[in-house]
Order: sequence, then C-alpha cells, then structure tokens
Amino acid sequence: MLLEISTTNTYLKEEKVILYPTDTVWGLGCDASCFNAVSKIYQLKNREESKSLIVLVSSIHMLKKYVTVPKKVLEVLKQVKKPTTIIYKNPKGFAKNTIADDGTIAIRIVQDPFCRKLIKRFGKPIVSTSANISGNETPKSFKEISKPILEGVDYIVNLHKNKMNTKSSTILKIDGKNIQVLRA
Repeated sequence: MLLEISTTNTYLKEEKVILYPTDTVWGLGCDASCFNAVSKIYQLKNREESKSLIVLVSSIHMLKKYVTVPKKVLEVLKQVKKPTTIIYKNPKGFAKNTIADDGTIAIRIVQDPFCRKLIKRFGKPIVSTSANISGNETPKSFKEISKPILEGVDYIVNLHKNKMNTKSSTILKIDGKNIQVLRA
C-alpha cells in the first residue's frame, strides 16, 4: 500500500487524474484545488460543470481548514458509521469548478485507510466522483468501469480491484441550524 500511496501522490501533485477505490465506489480523483485537473474530470465524465463534485478530506482537522463546521455537524460526524458526505456553505481553497453554483461544496471525511493516508500525504483535499460517464450506471466494481474511463485517466490505483461495493454515501445538507438528509 505504501508504494501505491507514493505513486498516486506523485500523479496528484502533477495535476493528473487518478482512478482509485474509495470508501464507497471506485472514483475519479484529482487535486480539488486545481482548476485544470478538475476540468479534465468533467470532460472525462462528459458532465456539465454546473453539477458539483464530492471532495474527500482525511480528517476533521483538514475539513476545518476549508469550511466552517457548525457544532451540530461535529456531533453528527463523531457518530456516523457509514460514509457521510455533507454539503457546506462558503468553502475556501478549492478550484472554482469544484464549487456548486449556489456556493456550496460536498465534502466527506474518508473512512478508507488507503484514501485517508493518501490525502494526508498529499496534504490537500481530492475530488471523488463515481468512475462512470455521466448518466450511466455507477460501477459497483473495478471490472464494471467502462473502457473510455479506464483509458482516460492518468493513473489507476492497483488496490481492491476484486472488491464489490454497492453503497453510496449518505448526503446531508446544512441549512441554517437544520441538517437535511438528501440521500440516506
């Protein structure tokens, strides 16, 4: 795993697009602060830039560098068992094209050990969007990823290629003092 972290980190630093296993499904990723790298993901997925992407961080500490985290959300984060993505207002330090038109961003503190160590080593959040062409079904395993995606990335992480994963993250949105469940 250490070699994969090192190699993948190099690609991220070079503003390349990676294909990697996450705590949910296989994802397309890049430096979330690099406009050009994020643009490559939108092009590869054939997705409109008006549809925002999920970003992964390694810890609550990293999360707090990029968004204001209300106390209520901190309580939720300490209790969650499954991968949980939360939509925050007023993010800072991200490429403009990772932020939704309404000024929000979806961020998940990753639970997968490889991802957590990779992000910690990289030192910045990375994009995580499902490894499929927009509008197509999300692949549940590496072998279901389409040829255009496989050929369009700069690096494919060589881990967990036989693993099946059918779960998506829970998505919550902070709306003032309320937390709204968008996807359970």
